[in-house]
Amino acid sequence: MEPIIEIRHLQKHFGSLQVLNDIDFNIEKGEVVTIIGSSGSGKSTMLRCINMLETPSGGEILFHGKNIAERGIDVNQYRSRVGMVFQNFNLFANKTVLQNCMLGQIKVLKKSKEEARERAMMYLRKVGMEAFANAGSVQLSGGQKQRVAIARALCMQPEVLLFDEPTSALDPEMVGEILDVIKELAQENMTMVIVTHEMAFARDVSTRVVFMDEGVIAEQGTPQQIFGAPRQERTKEFLSRYLRTQGNQS
Repeated sequence: MEPIIEIRHLQKHFGSLQVLNDIDFNIEKGEVVTIIGSSGSGKSTMLRCINMLETPSGGEILFHGKNIAERGIDVNQYRSRVGMVFQNFNLFANKTVLQNCMLGQIKVLKKSKEEARERAMMYLRKVGMEAFANAGSVQLSGGQKQRVAIARALCMQPEVLLFDEPTSALDPEMVGEILDVIKELAQENMTMVIVTHEMAFARDVSTRVVFMDEGVIAEQGTPQQIFGAPRQERTKEFLSRYLRTQGNQS
């Protein structure tokens, strides 16, 4: 079966700073891939390249076999298939919750207002934000904003959903509710790539864990392999703090 997304020899540099170096990486249908690693290891940059928010410096990103880094690709159309949820929500401040969820559907998917509203309400219900449909997005708490951002992404009915540290801007008590929404999507076989610092969540929700270090994929495998028996020294080092706290709790 052909992967949904294939990344081949991906490079990204900002001036003389090499941020991604020769990344090869596939995303299969129904997979939940979590990407872990220290700050500055290239995790978010890789995600932003997949979504074409950053232009790769080299290599290919194939979506169903077609290189989306080529000229002439309709990026908005592509992004409607490969959605992204940001750590800072990126909601339109001057629009209501409902309008935030309708806009992309009308502009990009060419849905009628009625269709867009119906689908928006369905996904707002799914993330528990239906009651806030007419609220201004600035009135919401961080956790509520992130739930709306997830609903907005789902409204486009993407094939793949990318999450860039979806809980890092939230108060600790809000983190659980967002992770629960993502876990539910995983149970429904949504294809997802999630950059996260939440190790227990990565262990529980992933089909595959990718450990990045200094712009390369240092190691990848099942959660059992990565958390139970990491092969690389750097992976062991990175996880040692997490594994130590787990040990103290058991």
